[in-house]
Amino acid sequence: MTFNKRTNGILLHITSLPSKYGIGTLGEESFKFVDFLKRSEVKIWQLLPLSVTSYGDSPYQSFSTNGLNYYFIDLDELVKQGLLTQKEIDDADLEDENKRKVNYAKQYYNRLPLLKKAFSRFNKNDHKFKKFVDEKEYSDFAFYMTLKNINAGKCWLEFDEKYKTYTPEIENEVISSYHDEYLFYIWTQFEFLNEFKKLKDYANKNGIQIMGDMPIYVALDSVDCYKHPELFAFDEDNRPTLVAGCPPDAFATTGQLWGNPIYNYEYMKEDNFKWFHDRIKYNVKIFDILRIDHFRGFASYYTIKYGAPDAVDGKWVEGPGFDLFKGYTNLPIVAEDLGFLTDDVVKLLKETEFPGMKILEFAYDGDSSNDHKASNSNVNYISYTGTHDNMPLYGYLKTLSGTSLDNFIEGVRNDCSLLNVDFNDTTLKDLTLTTCKLAYASNQICAILPLQDLLTMDNSARMNEPSTLSDKNWSFRFLKSDFTDDVSNFVKENVRRYNR
Repeated sequence: MTFNKRTNGILLHITSLPSKYGIGTLGEESFKFVDFLKRSEVKIWQLLPLSVTSYGDSPYQSFSTNGLNYYFIDLDELVKQGLLTQKEIDDADLEDENKRKVNYAKQYYNRLPLLKKAFSRFNKNDHKFKKFVDEKEYSDFAFYMTLKNINAGKCWLEFDEKYKTYTPEIENEVISSYHDEYLFYIWTQFEFLNEFKKLKDYANKNGIQIMGDMPIYVALDSVDCYKHPELFAFDEDNRPTLVAGCPPDAFATTGQLWGNPIYNYEYMKEDNFKWFHDRIKYNVKIFDILRIDHFRGFASYYTIKYGAPDAVDGKWVEGPGFDLFKGYTNLPIVAEDLGFLTDDVVKLLKETEFPGMKILEFAYDGDSSNDHKASNSNVNYISYTGTHDNMPLYGYLKTLSGTSLDNFIEGVRNDCSLLNVDFNDTTLKDLTLTTCKLAYASNQICAILPLQDLLTMDNSARMNEPSTLSDKNWSFRFLKSDFTDDVSNFVKENVRRYNR
C-alpha cells in the first residue's frame, strides 16, 4: 500500500514558485517552500512532470520521457560555480511584466543562451560529469535535442530526408559531428539532477516526501517516437494512424483532442512491457511517490483518427490491463483514475491496489451517491479539492448560481455533519475553506490540496484549462507574499485536528 497512515500534501509545481528570473527553479525559493511545508506540518509535496516542455508549454507534452526541464536550473547556483556573472543574468530579461506569469518565450530565447554560456565555461573533464556522460541515461534526450537544432527545431516527421528515419548510424554521426551541442544537453541533465537531489534530500530530512508525475502518453515530437516507432500505432511511413484524447462530456462538448500517439500494446506485450517498466523504474528512482497520469487508459483508452478536427468521432479500445503492472504493485504509486470510469477501470484499480483520486469540486452536484464526496467510505484514495486541470475551487464556486450553488452548499453542509466539521458558508471564500477542511476530515488515506485553494484564489490562478492552447496555461506563479502564517496555521490546525 502506498500510504500506511493518514497523511497530507500540497500541490504546487516548480514553475509556480516565486523567482527573480521569470520561472520557479530548484534554487533558494524551493528550499524556502520546503520550510513552509514543514511549518505547516505537510508531509507530501506534489509536483507536475519535470519534463522539458514542447509546443504549448505543457509538462505532459515532452521531447523525451526522461528529459528534465533545464528552465528549472538555478541561475544563482551557476554564479556560485563561476559559470555566469550576476550582470549576465540581469541583462538577460527573463521576467514578464506580470510577476504572476511565466513568459515562456523569454525563457526560450533568453535563458537558453545563458545556459549555453555557462556550459562553455564548465570543466568538461570533471570526473563526475564524464562518468555521467558514459552512463548514457540521458543520451537519447541529448541526441534528439541536437538533431532538432540541426533541423531548425522541427518535429522528426519534418526533418530533412537524410535524418527522417532513425538509424544507429545517424545517431553516431550526429553525436560525433555535433559533440559539444550534445554534451550541452547532457550537462543540463547533470546540473538539474545535482540540484534536484539536494532539494529532495532537504525535503526528506525535514519529513517531506516528493510526489512526481508520469504522463501516460508521450508527444509525437519526441525521441521515443523517432527511435522506437514500433511502439506506436504508426503506418508503414511511420506516421500516426490514431491519437489520444477524451470523448465529449459536460466539460468539453467536442471532447479533448490531445494528439499524443497511441501505443502498440500488442508489440509491447512481446517483451512484457519493458519500455513501460523502464519508465516506471526511472521515475520511482527519482521520486518518493509516483502519480501515473490517466490511469484509466490502461484499462481501456479512447482513440481518434489522426488528423481529425476534434474528439467527437472516437472509439474505445481495450487496454493492457493488469498485465502491464504485474510485479510492480508493491511500488509507491498513485493512480490518476479520473474521467469516464467503467467497470474495467474499477477492476484494475482493485487489482493493483494503487490509491485513486477523489475531487471535491466534482462532489456536490445534488447526487447523494456521488463517490467524490468527502464522506465516501473507501479509504484507499487521495482526497483533493481540485487538480491542476480544475478551476481553483473559489473560482469554480463563483461560476455557480441557483440550483448548482444550492446543491454544492447543501452537499458540503451534509458532509460537515457526517465528518464533524464546523460548517460555514457566510461567503464563497468561507465555503472554499470549509471544503478544504472536508478534504482533511475525509475518510481517504491522504488529502492533497492545491495551494490556490488554500489561498482562496480565483480563476486567474488556474494552472491549466484542458484541451486549450493559451499562454495562460502552465504559467501561473505565486509571490513570496502568498506564503503567509495564516495559511500555514490553517493547514497545521487541520492536519492536527484530523490526524493527517
